[in-house]
Amino acid sequence: MKINAAHLTYCTNIHPAENWPETFGALKNHFPAIRAALAGKEQMGIGLRLSNMASLGLLAEEDNLAEFKQWLFDHDAYVFTMNGFPYGGFHNTVVKDEVHAPDWTTVERVDYTLRLFHILAELLPEGLQGGISTSPLSYKPWHAAGEARNTARAIATENILTVAAALFEKYSSTGILMHLDIEPEPDGFLESGREFIDWFENDLLPRGILVLGEQFGLSPADAEAVVKQHINLCYDVCHFAIGYEEHERVIDELAAKGIWVGKIQISAALKARLPVNLAMRDEVTDALARFNEPTYLHQVIAKTANGELIRYPDLPEALADSRNPVVNEWRAHFHVPVFVEDMGVVQSTQNDIIRVLNKFRNAAFTQHLEVETYTWSVLPDELKAPLTQSIIRELDWVKAQIS
Repeated sequence: MKINAAHLTYCTNIHPAENWPETFGALKNHFPAIRAALAGKEQMGIGLRLSNMASLGLLAEEDNLAEFKQWLFDHDAYVFTMNGFPYGGFHNTVVKDEVHAPDWTTVERVDYTLRLFHILAELLPEGLQGGISTSPLSYKPWHAAGEARNTARAIATENILTVAAALFEKYSSTGILMHLDIEPEPDGFLESGREFIDWFENDLLPRGILVLGEQFGLSPADAEAVVKQHINLCYDVCHFAIGYEEHERVIDELAAKGIWVGKIQISAALKARLPVNLAMRDEVTDALARFNEPTYLHQVIAKTANGELIRYPDLPEALADSRNPVVNEWRAHFHVPVFVEDMGVVQSTQNDIIRVLNKFRNAAFTQHLEVETYTWSVLPDELKAPLTQSIIRELDWVKAQIS
């Protein structure tokens, strides 16, 4: 649905579905009621998640895509953004660090992403730009620091530019504008706004100006414009909140450097203040331990009294260090409902969402807004509610913040 000249939706990675029939079935079961409750008789966009298997299945038979396009038309729906981060299984299986696999050093990741853009170009309404979010190049623990990591980073950058070239060719021949939205995440090659901007300026742009300039006969200024047009940032508020980012500073710096935000993923992380009295911490750690489920990575970043950050690769490692006296706050990667701030002993980073949406309301810096709470099936029971009702409540909350 349109709001402040942007398109607001939710990401369908919330629905347990890995192949095309399951994905289409989940949309049929949930989306019509969500659209009716939120948009009335108006159209509403979909943030589509297709696994590699589902993308292949959608294109396996010629009638599949035509049937889906007709269903979208019949239900006043359209697709403007897609989630291309998780390649394989994402529900009812142990995902953990495999969410990054295959990473951007592989041809499999390139092929999958280009296939998603082919599908998006077929579904995108005329005159509307489309975006696909993707992983932050790779997962740091998979590559030893130093030469090995630098080599992987360089290969990933080349592969990103392969996609940029394909998107520029599509735009030049059809006028369809699409962008790849890189999504920083804790322990990814790109974790923060600072790391993304530094990679963009020091790796992506110099190489892109050379490669795209030679490939298309562009001047350095024109090649730079092509890179900036087709490679954007996915601003996942949960991920940036975990790293204690100063959202206003990051957003202002991106604007000053002419780097686009392709999409805001509206999501909330867990946070907890740890009492100075170590004996009083058990209540907090016990509350956080309830979120220690085995499906997804729940990276934790702790903040010390002097402002330094301590990183834990997953929640169990943080829980084991709960008596560390220098730590006074934890933030954990667990996408909790955006409309809930106070969960008793622990809280959410809802205020970070409010700050980002305030910035957006004052000066819209993207056209795509997508709520991404995919953890409903693994939430503690007291936070669960019927799925359709929960999605509606989340989107209603976001609309209220913006308007």
